[in-house]
Amino acid sequence: MSQPKRQPHAKRVTEVARVPYPSDLTDEQWQLIAPLLPPAKPGGRPRSVDLREVINGIFYLNRSGCAWRMLPHEFPPWGTVHYYARQWRLNGVWEPVMTRLRERVREEADRAPTPSAAILDSQTVRTTEKGGFGATTRARK
Repeated sequence: MSQPKRQPHAKRVTEVARVPYPSDLTDEQWQLIAPLLPPAKPGGRPRSVDLREVINGIFYLNRSGCAWRMLPHEFPPWGTVHYYARQWRLNGVWEPVMTRLRERVREEADRAPTPSAAILDSQTVRTTEKGGFGATTRARK
C-alpha cells in the first residue's frame, strides 16, 4: 500500500494586511525606533524578515505571556522572533530603543525627556556584604 502524500504547509504571506493586535507598534512608534535597529549583516543572503513584525511579535509575547511556540502565525516564525529578541538583548539594542520611547512619552506628558530624580525601594538595596551560603547558620540536630 502506498502512503498518502502529505500536503505541503502553506507559505506565510507577509504582504497580506492583518488585523492589528493591541500590542502592535503604531506607525509613529515604528518611525521612532526603526533607525535604532541594527542593519542586516553584510554579505550572505539579504534579510527577508520584516523587523516591524518581529518587534510586534516580541511585544505580543510580552503582553500576552504566551510561550514562544504559541506565537500566532501572523507573525514571523517563533524561532526567528526569538533569535532577534535574544540577539538584541545580548547586543544592547533594547536600551536605546526604550530610552527613545520613554523620552517621547515624557515629552507628550509635558515633562523633561529625562527624569531628574529616582526612588529606590529600601528592600531592593543591599545592606550587607555577606550573603549566600556562608551567611546562613546550620540547624541544630
